[in-house]
Amino acid sequence: MSKKRTYNHEIDPDEIFLDSHNLPEFDIHQFEGRIERPISKQAVALMGIVFMLVGVVFLGRLMDLQVARGESYRERSENNRLRHIPIFAERGVIYDRNNQEMAYNVPSEDDFSEREYIKQEGFSHVLGYISYPKKDSSGFYYQTAFEGKNGIESTYNDLLEGKQGIKINEVDVFGGVQSESTILPPEDGENIVLSIDARVQSKFYELIGNLSRDVSFTGGAGIIMNIENGELLALASYPEYSSDVLSRGSDSEKISAYINDPSKPFLNRAVSGLYTPGSTVKPYVGLGALHEGIVTADTSILSTGSISIPNPYFPDLPSIFNDWKAHGWVDMRKAIAVSSNVYFYEIGGGYEDQKGLGIAKIEKYVRMFGLGELTGIDIPGDVEGVVPNPQWKESNFPGDPWKVGDTYHTSIGQYGFQVTPLQMVRAVAAIANDGTLVKPHLLIGISEQPINQEEFIVGTIDIEGKYFNVIKEGMRRAVIEGSATGLNISGVSVAAKSGTAEVGVSKKRVNSWITGFFPYENPKYAFTVVMEEGPRANLIGALYVMRQLLEWMAVETPEYTQ
Repeated sequence: MSKKRTYNHEIDPDEIFLDSHNLPEFDIHQFEGRIERPISKQAVALMGIVFMLVGVVFLGRLMDLQVARGESYRERSENNRLRHIPIFAERGVIYDRNNQEMAYNVPSEDDFSEREYIKQEGFSHVLGYISYPKKDSSGFYYQTAFEGKNGIESTYNDLLEGKQGIKINEVDVFGGVQSESTILPPEDGENIVLSIDARVQSKFYELIGNLSRDVSFTGGAGIIMNIENGELLALASYPEYSSDVLSRGSDSEKISAYINDPSKPFLNRAVSGLYTPGSTVKPYVGLGALHEGIVTADTSILSTGSISIPNPYFPDLPSIFNDWKAHGWVDMRKAIAVSSNVYFYEIGGGYEDQKGLGIAKIEKYVRMFGLGELTGIDIPGDVEGVVPNPQWKESNFPGDPWKVGDTYHTSIGQYGFQVTPLQMVRAVAAIANDGTLVKPHLLIGISEQPINQEEFIVGTIDIEGKYFNVIKEGMRRAVIEGSATGLNISGVSVAAKSGTAEVGVSKKRVNSWITGFFPYENPKYAFTVVMEEGPRANLIGALYVMRQLLEWMAVETPEYTQ
């Protein structure tokens, strides 16, 4: 029997369990050699929710891009390929009545012409200025219109600006233009003609500026208007700004100087300046008194230099109302000629046996002539003004009742009376033309077609012509022998009324007025000049400006003075 062979071999654990030590190729990062466990149901559910949310977000974004905003992105894409470029129309030219260009266009490096203005001074308040189209740094125009900012440029912007055209450029991905086509040609703006005579306007402004600088007035305004239709031959306001500077907008230092200038160069004094009129209101109070039968043309009133009103509370301290001198006996014509305060105190507020109009009728008659009322002029800035009355006083001085002294002061254009030079020239024109109230205006033609002048006749003032004649005779006497003799010049016959109005509490400065019409025998034009806040002691004012202008016009523009 053979003997069974026995093996006594011990098994090494390394023969059973493999790891990184006995298997060099073992990769622990791929989970080799690890015990695998099945994924839990919770994990599967969580992963499902995550994938579902991702899907919902994706579908929502897809709907937003393709449905909600698909058209917008399509247009944007198209616009990136097709660029719409504005073709700027030429802005209309502004001419004076003699076809002199006052606002016109010159070529520039931009896509549009540059606006330029007449080089003489004195036109900015009439013409105004514009703002140009604006573009961003990429060259895109975010403002494509010319915008009139003041004056005629603003009022008639719709006429002047025309209509822009459009061209389309097809560009490649690099921005290069592949083709260009015009789909809408531009339409140039309308040319317009103003009633202004540039020669008279420039000279008027020059004279007002000279006197302001020489005698220390803060500014002034001057107007000449056709009495039949309201055409403004001149509308000057000193000082002014530069239309060119404001249109370009690049000179920030100059613009800042305008803004901070105490003389207010942005204020159109002719249209928006409110001033105490002083004695220039006396003709209208006189017309009211004649029409109401308060006095006749020949009624005489004694001016001893003042009138005195008893004070019931202080008998020893009566209220004194002074004339600027003792004129003796004066009737309506002489009272206007010498500008007697006493005469108008009495016919305005009454005194002893002399009946007065009273404040209600004073207000009625001055407003009939447009004082304290809007004029309707065709440039911005028209304001109403103030005609004092008891309601106005109660509003401004509560608890202080209206007194006869308030009526006296209103009768001579003082107290709270505030009017514009434009209101005053319209009022005096209604005296010159025997009671026709007109609307002041500047536009007289569009593209060589005159406009209908009949629309500028506002209405007729119901006062008899004989009373107008009395007032006109008084204003003529003022020039021949009264308070306006400085206008008694050769070359033109003038009727006028001067005025001086105290300014401020101290009354150390005054506004100087002159208003009237010419030629006297056959009136054609009314005028008004106001010089603002000059020294009280100064004897040279608005009358001096008008004298110089009329002397110049008699030589240089005789068609207006003859």
